[in-house]
Amino acid sequence: MSDVLKRLSDVIESRKGGDPQTSYVARLLANAPDAILKKIGEEATETVMAGKDGARERIVAETADLWFHCLVMLAHYGLRPEDVLAELEKRAGTSGIEEKALRKLRERE
Repeated sequence: MSDVLKRLSDVIESRKGGDPQTSYVARLLANAPDAILKKIGEEATETVMAGKDGARERIVAETADLWFHCLVMLAHYGLRPEDVLAELEKRAGTSGIEEKALRKLRERE
């Protein structure tokens, strides 16, 4: 896993129970899940808009914002980036069409 993701995730974890007046992450976590999910929605929209514009620097910046807020959400639910990376590893080598069909099959069971 990227050292950056681990370090950032550790910092986010350290903000749990922190002072919402002095920590943005503590404020998001204090108002979770709604505040976190709202920010993810906003950042996802901004990422899409940057992609539509083809603005490379904005795409990178907005994706970083989106990933950051997703890391906060993971922390709220007691998850880590390693959990997401393990899921991606599990899916590696499987076509997206096959993976989606398998998910639908599992949902019906």
